[in-house]
Amino acid sequence: MNEMKTLAAVLSEINKPLRIEELLVPDLLAGQVLVRISYSGICHTQLNEMRGLKGKDRFLPHTLGHEGSGVVEAIGADVKKVKIGDRVVLTWIKGSGSDIPATSYKRKDGSIVNSGAISTFITKAVISENRLVKIPDEIPLREAALLGCAIPTGAGIVLNTMDISAGKSIAIFGMGGIGLSALLAAKAKGALKIIAIDISEERLKQSISLGATHILNAKNDAVIEAIMKLTDNKGADYTVESAGKKESMEMAFKSVRDNGGLCVIAGNLSLGEKIQLDPFDLIKGKRIIGTWGGQTQPDRDIPMYSDWVISGKLNLKQLVCRVFALKDINEAVEYMENNAVGRVLIDMELT
Repeated sequence: MNEMKTLAAVLSEINKPLRIEELLVPDLLAGQVLVRISYSGICHTQLNEMRGLKGKDRFLPHTLGHEGSGVVEAIGADVKKVKIGDRVVLTWIKGSGSDIPATSYKRKDGSIVNSGAISTFITKAVISENRLVKIPDEIPLREAALLGCAIPTGAGIVLNTMDISAGKSIAIFGMGGIGLSALLAAKAKGALKIIAIDISEERLKQSISLGATHILNAKNDAVIEAIMKLTDNKGADYTVESAGKKESMEMAFKSVRDNGGLCVIAGNLSLGEKIQLDPFDLIKGKRIIGTWGGQTQPDRDIPMYSDWVISGKLNLKQLVCRVFALKDINEAVEYMENNAVGRVLIDMELT
């Protein structure tokens, strides 16, 4: 009997490049699904893992990736959510179905490579049933990959965490995949003022093309003062921090209005890094909260976003900035960190 093989980008050492390795695919457990990955997104979570910024990594060596798209090739016992041949989105956010927290692959020499409930830097992946959502055939798998993290988190912040309404103002700090997704949702909900903040002129230009009403370059502009001026010295009704920087988190909180303004933190700091707030701002009614994937319920929200894509309400093509082959994963990660204007994808069929 021939053993099934897969190619995966494996993290074996912190602060070292990922290595493309051929691994043996394990037999499926009850509640697991084998997916042929078509596309995977890359975000700063993977960069933080590679650099050890999330703390001690107890699972080395392991696979990476937490958003993607693909086609179901096999299902384990008790799987009811998907069937062979279904086109699916893979998401790190838990939905309905069996929750199988981990799996492992083997190298040719028998050594183990760990993997979690989801992994997408891999050509054939064993995935927990609750990290999958079936999507309609009309949605290209290329754009569908963004429905696994960027859109649910960014748009989810606006739709679920904030429940923003027409006529409100929002300032978004960090115009990467999550920030741009928040922008698109704010536009769809009729926000009156959408203020995009970044240090990249290219990202700010893209923000304008996607619907931002104002842009601020944090390198050159006095951000808090500019937001106050744009909001009649009241502050924004809502702010989102998705840059993952201490300074932008503090500015985002300072920039919301008194008496109910809400700041939502989506970015990740390095382990142990702290932010400072003036407690008097809390007394004045400013609010600050975190978000876990935009409070997304995948089985409810991803089908809704799919409908938006099909109807033209949500154009995901505009968010994809560059596509790499799996063999070029380290170049893709570097590009994502330094040059990306939108979301970087890995195409598993590129050679």
